[in-house]
Amino acid sequence: MAAPGGASPTQAATLASWALGLTLDAVPEQAVAAASRHLIDGFGCAVAGRPHATPAIEVALGLGGPPQATVIGTPHRVGAPAAALANGTLVHALDFDDTHAGGLVHATAPVLATAFAVGEETAATGEEVLVAALAGYETICRLGAAAPHGFHARGLHATSVCGVLAAALVAARLYGMTPPQAVNALGVAGSQAGGLLEFLSTGADTKRLHPGLAAHAGILAARLARAGATGPGTVLEGEHGLYGALLGKAGLRPMTGLGEVWEVTRITVKPYPACQLLHAALDAAATVHSPQDVESVVAEVHPDAAAIVCGPGKDRPRTPYEAKFSLPWSVAAMLLDGEVGVRTYERVDRPEVAALAGRITHEVVAFPGVAADQPGRLRVRYADGRGAVAQVPRSSGGPGDPGIDELVRRKALAGGLPVAVIERLLRLRELPEVTTLTAGLAAVQEVS
Repeated sequence: MAAPGGASPTQAATLASWALGLTLDAVPEQAVAAASRHLIDGFGCAVAGRPHATPAIEVALGLGGPPQATVIGTPHRVGAPAAALANGTLVHALDFDDTHAGGLVHATAPVLATAFAVGEETAATGEEVLVAALAGYETICRLGAAAPHGFHARGLHATSVCGVLAAALVAARLYGMTPPQAVNALGVAGSQAGGLLEFLSTGADTKRLHPGLAAHAGILAARLARAGATGPGTVLEGEHGLYGALLGKAGLRPMTGLGEVWEVTRITVKPYPACQLLHAALDAAATVHSPQDVESVVAEVHPDAAAIVCGPGKDRPRTPYEAKFSLPWSVAAMLLDGEVGVRTYERVDRPEVAALAGRITHEVVAFPGVAADQPGRLRVRYADGRGAVAQVPRSSGGPGDPGIDELVRRKALAGGLPVAVIERLLRLRELPEVTTLTAGLAAVQEVS
């Protein structure tokens, strides 16, 4: 889609043209396999997260609407925007869903919620939903990676900021919109980009809600554009666009290499239900010998991670969600229990964990690269005065990890995702319509 006066297309126009014209034949098999893997992981997280997303489910059911899409884990169908609100929240409820290190975004939560809600609404085939999801993955990852840690540094949750535009494009693709309509959808969505990190100070639920709110707003943006509403085509690179207004960095061009480099293949699957920025430390802690004899620990931490997972008061979290963003508390739990899982964060008042966490400090070290891909390095001091270093080159579950597919399957089954749903997701491109898949999710009533 050419820009007025023969100028170069805007970034939104480039993105919309590419996404609406994308076919599965143009996607490398590695990227298709990655998308399927992350959708399985996302549905597994959603099913496991049901007890932790009650407000979003209650509100979605209250919004009601025509029975267009399934609220995961319930027998109810509601309007697609309402279903997306609930399902995006469900995927992220445990902070167990995937992370794209370069963009520091939880890619699957808003993409899955939108693709399957609108996919059900439009009776889309599995292939149509898969291609729309691939477009969404590339969008959210690229938008975040164009300014590494930039949104977080300004107190904004990159998943929320970038997720609403990805959701709008996913919806535009499934609604069969034209490129100019999709550009308008992106422009409208840009005015909904936000998501404050103030929850870090209180342990509040807002972060859980961000992907659901982004998916909901993205679908509404697409519907508004389809109905004739316009949005600025310069929503990305403009002076008062996404980067100019929120970061003071107008002119960024996140679409370089689009369709050549596939960011979906660079997404990390979480083995622990906690902030990705402390995963490398947890992996390092899992290698510590004689953990019962540990007297103190110094964790080496990336500068961009320190303010989020370390600092005053982090050793005594007040809520489970606050504990998920505490490196000292989480590392202490790993050393004492030998594992960190969903149940780890059900009790944050354990005195033995608090006592050890109080002896775990951090040192800021200028590692090269982004914070979510930092190595894990712990300097351990034992009660008898001995010292040791526990380290890993990067967190597990990342691109190239040979156990990533098994990790996804194990997580999904442990969370309660039916085997039949996993098998359908593995052959998503063959399904004549995605309702055959979501029907299996409606039967999941309770997850322990």
